[in-house]
Amino acid sequence: MESARAHLDVQHTEGVIVVSFLDRKILDELNITRIEEDLFTLVEKETSVRLVLDFANVEHLSSRALGTLISLMKRVNMKKGRLALSNIAARIFDVFRITRLDRSFDIYTTREEAIAAVTA
Repeated sequence: MESARAHLDVQHTEGVIVVSFLDRKILDELNITRIEEDLFTLVEKETSVRLVLDFANVEHLSSRALGTLISLMKRVNMKKGRLALSNIAARIFDVFRITRLDRSFDIYTTREEAIAAVTA
């Protein structure tokens, strides 16, 4: 059975957890559930999590995946942590803008900018 970790690359850099999505399309319900469980576990392990999600590989994102991001943001905020998103493709960013999620999330062009933002 495939593990959730197969969908994510998790690195620890400068006190920040940097998660890169390995799938180009985050659409499948089962995969989203696995990704969600893995991300929530990462957040729960930390007292004041600093988390960067890197979407460089992602071309498509389902509405369920957006819901997962909202839930993740709430968990990070409850732990007084910081969450930043980076490298979001224009097509996906349009969805964030239309749904006004661009106002809720800290979104950066590069991974380095996102890391700097959550460590500031």
